[in-house]
Amino acid sequence: MSDDTASFDPTGETERHIGRGMFEEEMGPGSSMAHLYRGEVHRMKFWRERLDRTTNWAITIMAAILTWAFTGNNPHYIVLIGLAMLTVFLVIEARRYRGYDLWRSRVRLMQENVFANALDASQDISDPHWRRELSEDYRQPKIKISFEEALAHRLRRVYLPLMAVLLAAWVVRITAFMPGTDWPASAAIGAVPGLVVSAAVVACFVCAAVVSFRPRTWKANGELRLTDVDVWSDAEGHND
Repeated sequence: MSDDTASFDPTGETERHIGRGMFEEEMGPGSSMAHLYRGEVHRMKFWRERLDRTTNWAITIMAAILTWAFTGNNPHYIVLIGLAMLTVFLVIEARRYRGYDLWRSRVRLMQENVFANALDASQDISDPHWRRELSEDYRQPKIKISFEEALAHRLRRVYLPLMAVLLAAWVVRITAFMPGTDWPASAAIGAVPGLVVSAAVVACFVCAAVVSFRPRTWKANGELRLTDVDVWSDAEGHND
């Protein structure tokens, strides 16, 4: 009887037990769990870099458009074109952020329930069902946050300040750089009255502010936000 025939298991019992014991405590830091964690960190880092590249392109294009808008007699709506381009980059980055959060949530799940417990076992693990959740996520990966929440994250972190810069530049462009024409006539674009253009710009910023700051339950697992940093800084100051 050959080795292949001897190892054949018609019941599939061997396959059902493949992988068991790979993540036991006695495996130590060189176990499969450590390699799995390194792989997830690498994936998260790759998607983080994709986010940064989008942001860099958005800032570069915004700077170029602002330079062009304030050079010569170029029309003021060049700044609004820059705002539209910034919105396109925001949408692209929000989609990438949802992919980034998929890998980041796995890293946080292992940090909270494996490495934090290994460093200090006096506290209970944060999620007693974390192994089942991670297993199901590997069997069928799912996006964990909505597109609107991803938009809110990127608006708060990057794009709302950039949009505010464009808004300030546009206001300066239609007031101080258009002598002889007062607002709202200076904001007109062709046959579109300046009042309508101004109302549309204000409406866009109101929508962005609502998406950014409306009360919500954040689904991003373990995401560090500015409020968390402020709370930590206050606590550190009280300890001093």
